[in-house]
Amino acid sequence: MERVAVISAILETPEVCQHSFNDVVAEFKGIIRGRMGLPIPEAKISAVSITVIGTVDEINHLTGKLGTIDGVTVKTSMSKTEL
Repeated sequence: MERVAVISAILETPEVCQHSFNDVVAEFKGIIRGRMGLPIPEAKISAVSITVIGTVDEINHLTGKLGTIDGVTVKTSMSKTEL
């Protein structure tokens, strides 16, 4: 069964990790419903929110891959309700 989730990511060094981050996100384009990125230049970071609909395994796989990128911190909120 699928669930709705929101993946929040902070890119501490976007100039270094953004390309890798985007490559991983592109791998999971089938479950992604929306993405919003907000550069915060005064802090030299970027905040990204990704809304997905997928199985728990798919969502965890995406979150895990993003979390392995140096300079990226990731947290996920997942619905309790299954679709």
